[in-house]
Amino acid sequence: MILAASHLVTGDGKTHLQNAALRLETDGRIGFIGSREEMKHRYPEDAAQDFGEATILPGLFDMHVHFGYYYSQPDIGNYDDYMIAYYALRQASSALRLGITTVRDLSSPHNLLKQLRLAGEKGYVKVPRIFHSDTGICMTGGHGHQDGIVEADGPWALRKEIRRQCRDGADWVKILTSNREDLAEFTQEELDAAVDESHRRGYKAAVHAGTQPSIQMCIDAGFDTIEHGTFMTAEQGRQMAEKGIAWVPTITAYAYLYQQTRKLIEEGGDLSNPISARAVKDQAFFKPAYESYRDHFKEIYDTGVTVLAGTDMVLYGAPPLPLNRELAYMVEYGITPLEAIRTATVNPARVLGIDKETGCLKEGLLADILVVKGNAAADIAALNQVLEVRMAGKSVFKAPEEPCCP
Repeated sequence: MILAASHLVTGDGKTHLQNAALRLETDGRIGFIGSREEMKHRYPEDAAQDFGEATILPGLFDMHVHFGYYYSQPDIGNYDDYMIAYYALRQASSALRLGITTVRDLSSPHNLLKQLRLAGEKGYVKVPRIFHSDTGICMTGGHGHQDGIVEADGPWALRKEIRRQCRDGADWVKILTSNREDLAEFTQEELDAAVDESHRRGYKAAVHAGTQPSIQMCIDAGFDTIEHGTFMTAEQGRQMAEKGIAWVPTITAYAYLYQQTRKLIEEGGDLSNPISARAVKDQAFFKPAYESYRDHFKEIYDTGVTVLAGTDMVLYGAPPLPLNRELAYMVEYGITPLEAIRTATVNPARVLGIDKETGCLKEGLLADILVVKGNAAADIAALNQVLEVRMAGKSVFKAPEEPCCP
């Protein structure tokens, strides 16, 4: 099977081929990549689908999701284990429709993502490739404790919880150590212990750290990814680049919260939802957070720190998994569309350790493919118009065909 389009983006941050095509092998991998004409010459008998003025690119990665975050639902009392599973499946289905073929879930109810992944492997449901932590871990009364996050205090309590989560099938460890204040919730000793326990067991660790001094403490501890890093400095970006720590900024979550809380305050609205009420209370935090990303993203990106795209969108009524918006913000703040796409393809594949299997359009890799209308190399808004999504060569989503006539 041949797929062709006017544009092909490999995901490496620089390669844009025009009038290109790739061949899908029977084992679900990518075969030859070349021009339309060369493909026709080499494989004249193969069936072909030409998408025209469109872009073929790798399936996208969302490196910060919460498929099982039901806590902002207005009828939260209806959410037993069954309803939470249905909700998570809906989130997974949304991911595929948006061209997201791999996700990293950083805290959902215990065992939910493990079982959702198994259901996908058994063929019961269609889901993206899933990597996951167990529930996140915070200090007693720390950030997220009211939303299902496990509380642990002291180095050995943290080590014990990490051991339990590894035993129960987690792929990553997730720590939370700051909220909206400049308060380091875990001590340096506790953070060091969390990283040490994760690494000595062969697991990577992510940490929620948005404010100072928590960000610096997490850099010093040696976490593998820092989530949010809202008020990170360029100097800290350089330190992270030197230590191999990746940054997941989640710009969209903060921009959306700033915009929506401002709207609620100015126009009024329903504050009966506890998450919305809490967000309005924190509006004084969201404005400088939004401005910090806007004013410093490009400066930090230029330090060479590995940037990973993630959405972290959990607010009721918000667009699910808005990865297209996340990449659009990155472009608006100064990087190219090709560089932004790399944050959702090659970079996360390397951090997850699967770059020899997927994350790039390259001969021999799995055919995880996204096709969008338009030229994504020139206009990142092309990601808003998904035409088809494939995982290991198999179509998992196809947009309805537009009627050809009135």
